[in-house]
Formats: sequence, C-alpha cells, structure tokens
Amino acid sequence: MDRGGCQMSGGDSGSSTERNGMITLEDLESFSEDQLSDSGNGSLEEEAETMEADDSSDRLLHYWQEVARGHQVEVSQEMAEPIQQLSSNNYGRSQREHVPFTLLMRKEKCGELLFEKRHYEKGHWACITMREDTYEQSICYGFMKIMRYICQQNSVGDYLGMTLPIVTVVRTNEDHSVISQEVTVAYFLPVEHQAQPPQPYDNEIIIEVWPAATVYTRAFTGPTNEVTIINQINAMAELLGSPGVCVNDSFIVAGYTNPAHSHRQNEIWFLERR
Repeated sequence: MDRGGCQMSGGDSGSSTERNGMITLEDLESFSEDQLSDSGNGSLEEEAETMEADDSSDRLLHYWQEVARGHQVEVSQEMAEPIQQLSSNNYGRSQREHVPFTLLMRKEKCGELLFEKRHYEKGHWACITMREDTYEQSICYGFMKIMRYICQQNSVGDYLGMTLPIVTVVRTNEDHSVISQEVTVAYFLPVEHQAQPPQPYDNEIIIEVWPAATVYTRAFTGPTNEVTIINQINAMAELLGSPGVCVNDSFIVAGYTNPAHSHRQNEIWFLERR
C-alpha cells in the first residue's frame, strides 16, 4: 500500500526491509489489558441524542475528549464544530447512506452466518494515510481529519453527508502475525457527490477512485486494535480455507459505529484476487 494511496494490492510483504515500522506479536503481548480494551462507556450516537437536545457543543466535545484519552488521543478545540455538525446532521440512523453492494453469497453453518461474499462497484473515496504509534491512534486521528472534510472543509463549503462504513486498510506480513503501523482511513463519497467529488482543504486527504471489487466479509463486535485485527484476519483465513483466492497481505476493517462506541459493529474484508 502506497503512503498516498488507499487501494489494496497483492504480493508478498514478509521481507526484512518491509518489517520496519511493523508491530510484532511480542509487542502486542507487552501491552496491558487496559491499553488493549475499548474505554468508551457508550456510543456517540446515544450520547449525541441527549446532548443535541441541549444544543451543547461543549458537552459533545468534552465527551469525545474523555473517550479519546483512553486511546491516548487528543481532541482539540477546533473539533467542536465538526463534532456538533456531524451529530446534528446524523440524528437518527436512517439519514446515513451505506456504501452500495451486491450480495453474491452467504456461508452459514448450523444457522450461524460465517461470512458473506459481496461485489462493490467502482467509486470515489476520500483517503488519508496515518502512521501513529498504535492502530487506535491512527484511526482516531484519521477519522477526525475526515470529519473536518465532511463538515465544510471542502471545496463546496457544505456538509457532505455521512456514509457507512468508514474503512481502514491495513497490511500484514505473509503469515498474518505482524501488522503495519501505517493504515489508511477512507470515506465513501455520497452518491450525489460521486460524479464531482468536493476537493479537501487538507492536502493529506486524497480523493481516489477505487475499482470494482469482490470481497469476503465477516462481522465482529468490539474494539479494533492490533490484537483483535490479527485475530479476525486469522479467523477469516481459516474459514475461507483457500488462501490463494484472496490478497494475502492487505485487508480492510470496516466500521459501522463510531470509534467511541463500546460495542462497535465491524467487519473484516478480504479482497478477492483479480
């Protein structure tokens, strides 16, 4: 994965030179349980419904700051307006646009859904590549920059609309025991902006066209960190049982709830090789 890009590509990534800047299993085991657990006590969606009634941007900002401290992330005062605007415009889940896809297949066992196979069409995504000390820090800081782009810091000067999921592209070595610290956070442009994507003021955000892709997806709940991602990748690889079918060193974590949610709804995506 190039630093400026978001698209996934195949190929080996297990060479010693590429291991620089990656987090090993030994590193993960040295983290404390508190560091690896999600510190949010409730969803921003639920908190926002209460706070929005009071029109209190300060309360929303303070809530974000409290949650972010648990991930060693700082939320600056300049985030107050984007947080308030995002909460106000997304009051109620029905107003959130989902990235469109075609369901190709569902794999079940004893009534339990194991994974789905989906087809996603070509589309414009706003992407930013981050390289913080931890995955949680990278997605938090990346998401805040994307939020500012969604909320007026764009060439049309208006709120663009929220889409789900917000995705992050991660890379691992060949045996899925090492995860790179460099991740890409990406936001799918709403349908009304796909033809002419608004340009970001932040030059770290890049508008890219992602080609049509077939992905295998598996849902999971809870925090997303280096440990849980490695576990989910290995679990999905075992379920598929055909490692040559998918790209082996780049994966997508799709998030359907805010990073502050204590029981996040997520998916791991494997990209089918072309």
